[in-house]
Amino acid sequence: MNNPTTYTRSILALLALLLAAACSQPKEQTLPSGAKVLALGDSLTAAHGVAPGEAWPALLAAQTGWIVINGGVSGDTTAGALERLPTLLEEYSPALVLVTLGGNDMLRRLPQGQTVTNLDRILALIKARGAKAVLLATPKPSIAGAVFNNLAPAEFYRPLAKDHHIPLIEDALADVLSDPRLKGDQLHPNAAGHALLSKNILEALRKIGYAE
Repeated sequence: MNNPTTYTRSILALLALLLAAACSQPKEQTLPSGAKVLALGDSLTAAHGVAPGEAWPALLAAQTGWIVINGGVSGDTTAGALERLPTLLEEYSPALVLVTLGGNDMLRRLPQGQTVTNLDRILALIKARGAKAVLLATPKPSIAGAVFNNLAPAEFYRPLAKDHHIPLIEDALADVLSDPRLKGDQLHPNAAGHALLSKNILEALRKIGYAE
C-alpha cells in the first residue's frame, strides 16, 4: 500500500499544476514596429495641460515604434467616444485599441449602467472591425481618495474585461493620479505623470504580449 503522506503530496502537487495551468493565459502576438494603435479616451489621453509630445500616447509610440493615434478628446464621455469610434476605425484600421474612458461619466454622475453599456458597445465594435482591445480602468471619484492620495479603479471595469475576454490594465491611472507630484491639477497628469503612465502601460502591454 502506498504511503499516505506520499500520496497526499502527489495529489497536492497535481492540483497545484492544474491550478497554474488554469490561471495562465496565453500571450498575445507581439505588434511589430509600424503597427497602428488607437488610444481612445478623454482628457487623460489627450495632451491636456502638456505638450502633444509629452502625452502618454506619443511617449508610447516613441518607446515601441508603433504609430499611436491619439484619439483623446477632453471632456468626452463613453457616449461621445462610441459615436466617433466608427470613423476612427474606418480611417486608421488600428491593430489595437487602448480604451481609457469612463472618468467624465463618473464625474457627471451619469448612470453607471449607461456607462457600462456604452463601453460594452465600444469593445464589441472594436472586435467586429477585427482589432484587439485593451481596457484601462479610470479611478472612481472619491473625496477620501483625493485627500489621502489613494484613488482606486472603478469596479465595473473588471467584469467588462472578463465578459469580453480582453486584458485590463487596472492600476496604471490610479497610481499616477494618486500622487500629487504627478498631477498638473486635481484631475490630470503633468508631464512627469504622463511619462510614468506611459511606462506603466508599456510594462503591462509587455506582460500581455503586445510589446517586446
